[in-house]
Amino acid sequence: MKVRPEWIDFNGHLNMAYYNVLFDQGVDEAYAQLGFGPDYQRGGCTTYVAEFHVCYLRELHEGDSVYTTFQLLDYDEKRFHCFQQLWHVDGWLAATGEGLTLHVDQSGPRVAPMPEAILAKLEQMHRAHATLPKPEQAGRKIGIRRT
Repeated sequence: MKVRPEWIDFNGHLNMAYYNVLFDQGVDEAYAQLGFGPDYQRGGCTTYVAEFHVCYLRELHEGDSVYTTFQLLDYDEKRFHCFQQLWHVDGWLAATGEGLTLHVDQSGPRVAPMPEAILAKLEQMHRAHATLPKPEQAGRKIGIRRT
């Protein structure tokens, strides 16, 4: 993906909102592997992100080429916990994103169990990712530490 000129803020770097756009665009490949996406949504169910935490590690600028990675940390029948990294093509980490996503039956809408076929794909991905190290930023809290 490439950082677009209209995404640059008055400080001359990528506006914080567009880090989320890049994470969102980058997750599409993982979603396709899991069976989610527009076709799945037309069948009556979809996913909603319930929570997403971004750590901004290094500035991105207009024209920078980037890519994302996706790591499945955990899941159950109704939700999954993932971790993404946003990498500059030159090999440095620009940002991380950690999310909790819900499976939603749109007729409610309400959180609902995923079909067995998707749960099987989640299990397969979870096993494949089990050997990866836990990301340093995963599970971080936000707040002002007081002594």
